[in-house]
Amino acid sequence: MPGDNVVPAQPKGGLADKRRAILAGALTVFARDGYARASIDAIAAEAAVSTRTIYNHFGDKAQLFHVLITESANRVAEAQIALIDRYLHKVTNLEADLVEFARVWATPVPDHADHFALVRHISADAGHIPQAAIDAWLQAGPLRVRRVLAARMKRLADEGLLRTGDPGWAAIHFVRLTTGGNHVLQSNALSEQEITEMATAGVHAFLHGYAP
Repeated sequence: MPGDNVVPAQPKGGLADKRRAILAGALTVFARDGYARASIDAIAAEAAVSTRTIYNHFGDKAQLFHVLITESANRVAEAQIALIDRYLHKVTNLEADLVEFARVWATPVPDHADHFALVRHISADAGHIPQAAIDAWLQAGPLRVRRVLAARMKRLADEGLLRTGDPGWAAIHFVRLTTGGNHVLQSNALSEQEITEMATAGVHAFLHGYAP
């Protein structure tokens, strides 16, 4: 009969919903297995779609990973930049405000757990991951956040609160001293008290080098 071969129209948003499902499934699988061991079959099962659907949307595993790590890094960067804006927008008590910022910064965020699990795999899988994907992740996430934090450090220096010739290094040193790398690892091994102690000691060391 006429119309028998007509393909029914997809519900509005169907393609977007599948794309979101694929990316969510891919984040779970890549975070669990790493890039090298993750398979399209496993991602398809996690996302409840066919492997063909994944290939139609993203082409191959490398491109899927590239899109995923870039979008995920952007989301986390937006959250981290919001923390910088919230806690360092107006500094009234330098040490106390920096300690509070460092404490919140180092506290794991459950919604970001899979992202940081994925980041932990990057070093181990670096030889298998296309360099373009690693570069995209760095630009969308860590380097973007570092630039914002460096700009805030420069403002504090301009206000006479810090002494720094290179705000970029000040930003790097602040994060390393106050978080012990936890901003990247987002480890749940530390208690709230331990995070506070780490932030406090780190800010003290930071100001020893950067206070006027």
